[in-house]
Amino acid sequence: MDLIADHISHRFGGLDVLDDVSFTVASGEVVAIVGPSGCGKSTLLSILGGLLRPSEGQAELRGAPPADSLNPLTFVFQDFALLPWCTVEANVEFPLINTALNAAARRAVVDDALRRTGLSDFRGAYPKQLSGGMRQRVGIARALAVRPAILLMDEPLSALDSQTRELLMEDFVRLLADGAMGAVYVTHNLEEAVRLADRVVVLSRRPGRVREVVTIPMTRAERGGVEARGKLLTLQNQLWSLIREEAIDAEREVQHA
Repeated sequence: MDLIADHISHRFGGLDVLDDVSFTVASGEVVAIVGPSGCGKSTLLSILGGLLRPSEGQAELRGAPPADSLNPLTFVFQDFALLPWCTVEANVEFPLINTALNAAARRAVVDDALRRTGLSDFRGAYPKQLSGGMRQRVGIARALAVRPAILLMDEPLSALDSQTRELLMEDFVRLLADGAMGAVYVTHNLEEAVRLADRVVVLSRRPGRVREVVTIPMTRAERGGVEARGKLLTLQNQLWSLIREEAIDAEREVQHA
């Protein structure tokens, strides 16, 4: 299943946020979206996920989702968005409750999602008993439970410390390795973008326009090696050179707003 951003523009009142944004996320592809603060990255993700209707253009799904998919598009948020009164198992099962799956089938799906995210031994724990990284794993497991064609991830690692972020990045690489699931990954962190994405869409300062699309010429498996670090740093610097001046202007705009 492909996700298509088709000439998307959006404004809030008199404020133009996005302007004529077009790109395609092919089946199994990971596309990162980067750009200066306030350029409309999260707004664009909300439009792609159907949470917000654009002022112009459209987001379109093309092709059939996986046969076992219960929801073709699923979000992973920065703030975990867990139900604090529910256990890990209950949080992961929550989006399955109103599906056609019976209790046994739901249990099998939850077991699989917990296993894939390393949470099987924590199924009875509550969110308050978990670290930030473990809580985000619960959010990822909940997303996996509906077997999406495409994950929509909005700064999923930004609230975490560097060590936890690195571990979860490795988890993302593993979960996306077979190409069965694609992703749109919004981030301020250029290192995350070049580590995870097949392509990086660089947005301009508000109103966000597609300034450039940068292809990462390595598989995600190749990027884990020591010899790849120099190439990834070069790509990271390339992305920074595209947004640096506008990022400075955007920071000054925020400070003087």
